[in-house]
Amino acid sequence: MSEIRVGIVGFGRMGRLRAQVLSGLSPFRLMGVCDIEPGLPDNPEVPVYRDYRALLGSDIDAVIVSTPNHMNAEVTLAALDQGKHVFCEKPPARSAEEMRRVLEAERRHPALRLKYGFNHRYHEAVQEAGARIASGRYGRLLWMRGVYGKSGGPGFQENWRNQRDYSGGGILIDQGIHMLDLFRLFAGDFVEARSFIQTAYWDIEVEDNAFVLLRSAAGPVAMLHSSATHWKHQFSLDIYLSEGYVQIDGILTQSRSYGRETLICASRNFAERRFSTGSPREEVTYFDQDASWLLELEDFARAIQEGRPITIGNSTEALRTLELVEMIYRSDPSWSERAQPSAVGLRGGGEP
Repeated sequence: MSEIRVGIVGFGRMGRLRAQVLSGLSPFRLMGVCDIEPGLPDNPEVPVYRDYRALLGSDIDAVIVSTPNHMNAEVTLAALDQGKHVFCEKPPARSAEEMRRVLEAERRHPALRLKYGFNHRYHEAVQEAGARIASGRYGRLLWMRGVYGKSGGPGFQENWRNQRDYSGGGILIDQGIHMLDLFRLFAGDFVEARSFIQTAYWDIEVEDNAFVLLRSAAGPVAMLHSSATHWKHQFSLDIYLSEGYVQIDGILTQSRSYGRETLICASRNFAERRFSTGSPREEVTYFDQDASWLLELEDFARAIQEGRPITIGNSTEALRTLELVEMIYRSDPSWSERAQPSAVGLRGGGEP
């Protein structure tokens, strides 16, 4: 496989994680990183840039964008116009309007590949759930319920993710967007939303809770609670179908605080009297390895080398999920009346 020379813009927690994964992928060669943090040591083997435009102008084929939300669209657009393939973390932008400008740039460069980091689709429990549902064994989709909650913690109020101009929103666009992406994976697009968007506890200018009810174009309904006041970390996705159910309880993360990743499947059973109605026999599968970070970058590499389209995490899907986020915000009139993100300028002439 031919080498892919890559740079990373934004070398915080996610940028360092991506660098670690890249080190085990033979097609990639890390050629430089960009960050404005003064404590980032210079490395003679991997140059450190303070201006992302200088990195984009260097001898690289692709860039990983792991900046705060307000920079995601700007850096991605600039990279495409510099002729670079792009892998960008979620959310793709602060708004659908920003994202549409990225799609315009992508259309100008059809030979380039643009992928977004919705890594939950690569988790084994999610992929196995999709295979079970696609088999038809459990019938047609009726409804879904998702809970994605975290506790905040020390320094939460000061984090840039809770500053509207930098983030575009709070817990919904930061973490809940993953659950919305999974809703769309299993149910398609949604046409109607009802929501209560709250700042219930934290002294921040964005939401710390989103209570959401969605109706899909095909009819099934989905419920979401995305929370930063969930003092016990929780990930759960319940998918109920006409002939049974598929549940994902827990998901493997870097912190390992969301529990063991578990898939629970069962068929509806009204016929056999020896089983109690409402308590069917369940099949339980545990997953103890998280290969999602590796798998999505492998997909990115293959798309570049083989010239094939991006399937998981492509720009069109990313835009639709971001549009769903905006639909949810708008559906609570008291919340949608609040100020929208303003343009946050670049610090120091182009740095993230």
